[in-house]
Amino acid sequence: MNWPTGKSHSLPRIWPLAIASLTLAALPDLGVAKCQVGKVVELPITMAGLVPLVPVMINGKDTKFILDSGAFYSMMSAATAAEYDLKLKAAPDGLSVHGIGGFISTSVANVREFTVAGITIHDVQFLVGGSEVGSSGILGQNLLEKWDVEYDFAKGIVTLIKTDDCKNAVLAYWVAPGQSFSAMALTRMGIRDFHTIGEGYINGMKIRVEFDTGAGTSVLTLKAAARAGVKTDSPGVVDAGYSRGIGRALAKQYIAPFASFKIGDGEEIKNARLRISDVDLGDADMLLGADFFVSHHVYIANSQHKAYLTYNGGPIFNLSRLSSPDAASAAVSSADPANASDAPKKADDEPATAEALARRGAAFAARHDYEHALADLTRACELDPSNPEYLFQRGVVRWRNSEADLALADFNGVLELKSDYVPALMDRAELRIRSKDISGAQADLDSVDRVAAKQADVRYELAIEYQRADIMDSAIVQFETWTLSHAVDSKFPAALNNLCFSRAVVGQNLDKALSNCNQALKLAAKASPFNASVLNNRGLVWLRLGDYPKSIADFDACLKLSPKFAWSLYGRGVAKIREKDTAVGEADIADAVKLEPGIEEKFKKLGITP
Repeated sequence: MNWPTGKSHSLPRIWPLAIASLTLAALPDLGVAKCQVGKVVELPITMAGLVPLVPVMINGKDTKFILDSGAFYSMMSAATAAEYDLKLKAAPDGLSVHGIGGFISTSVANVREFTVAGITIHDVQFLVGGSEVGSSGILGQNLLEKWDVEYDFAKGIVTLIKTDDCKNAVLAYWVAPGQSFSAMALTRMGIRDFHTIGEGYINGMKIRVEFDTGAGTSVLTLKAAARAGVKTDSPGVVDAGYSRGIGRALAKQYIAPFASFKIGDGEEIKNARLRISDVDLGDADMLLGADFFVSHHVYIANSQHKAYLTYNGGPIFNLSRLSSPDAASAAVSSADPANASDAPKKADDEPATAEALARRGAAFAARHDYEHALADLTRACELDPSNPEYLFQRGVVRWRNSEADLALADFNGVLELKSDYVPALMDRAELRIRSKDISGAQADLDSVDRVAAKQADVRYELAIEYQRADIMDSAIVQFETWTLSHAVDSKFPAALNNLCFSRAVVGQNLDKALSNCNQALKLAAKASPFNASVLNNRGLVWLRLGDYPKSIADFDACLKLSPKFAWSLYGRGVAKIREKDTAVGEADIADAVKLEPGIEEKFKKLGITP
């Protein structure tokens, strides 16, 4: 989610004008005199977990953007702009953007040719700034706002729809006779309001909900939760880690129980568990994210200022810690269960192409329905065996379904078809690291290093995998390369911390290691548990340098934040012994070994012994 601040946001909206020239495809008759409804264009959506991706082209080069209904304007990071050799100019009157993670300043880039859904549009402007979002960029409301928008993530399709004289029509055209649906009024978009916002209820209290496909998981603000009688120290509230967005700051999250959550006039969840977070959502109290969209068929009728919803079945909200792909909520909706994901499919509703099957399979996977996901993806692979994308998607689902050997076979197959397919190289490398095939993993990681653009965000994950493989020199090179292009990214403090750790491990450039840790501490929030890791790593650097008092001070500070941090206990023990405080040092080492058996061998490998 992001919205504009500043004196002006007079950016051009040429996309609707370009798309408006297309021939409309008729939708079913809604039975209202004079009402005409037609499809303007269909956007193919592939769910990568809970990220809705649209294939696009930037000046003839294939890539993917996130479809983000919570973004007031389409955006990309500065690193992406540099990767595609796009020139930047100042945004109008110092336009800045606010979203999850705080405020960011922006520039503007012009794409000479931008292609989406087979339509090439010339001279398209994007805002540039903020963190990487897991793709090359985002498509926002400047593409969506002029049309009605039908979100059918279950089939992997988002449709832009034009209506005429349909003020009194019920636009949930897909609903069968007798099937229930939910409708709700939407706030009218104004000159400074580019978001799709309606009303919901938490414990009977009215809240403003925003439909935000760019948010992987739905989230309620702490302030709204408190108004509904739930605080972070209330019974049943549990820690859920941190989330990140377009800004640099991280947002603390919790999972909390509520008596009820109601959306529209026909869907209510009793005894709901919802994600709550210390975030500022502007005019909204809650984001309905991609987890909500994969479990619902949603029609945003901008022409009527209404939304229509039906329930697809499966988990409504993803409540896993840090958005792990292995868990989701088990909330039960009072909406029509006949629309559930495991309901029998009509023969004429079956996807007819490999592409449609693969998109539906990805949507099943996003809902953790791996049985149906694998069936669709396997059929897609059979229909189009030369397409590496379908084989890769099946490999990812098999991995999530605890079928690592079959996943590895699929990744091997992908790379036989396309040897430079970066996602498959990265995932195969991680599987090889887990199976102790370090030489094979290094070969894959080195291949990514050769083909990836120097500004590519994948270099951050590349560095992490080199680190996991204990190839620290390569990890340092990748972290250094990534930081040069991502100074405003929310992962930047973590990259500095990892640089500090990697340099401490190899025992080289320790002055740079100290600088990295110091900068990471300066950028991190004071209350963040991330600081414990940085303090531990800086303590390790001081230990390497032989400054035992400073080393002990940092280990003490780390253990105050995280009392069971085994590395700090062991490191403090070594420093204490070297300071002749032998009994206390040996006690620390003994405690560290209890927490992490084998830690003494790890320190010995670093050349650090009492």
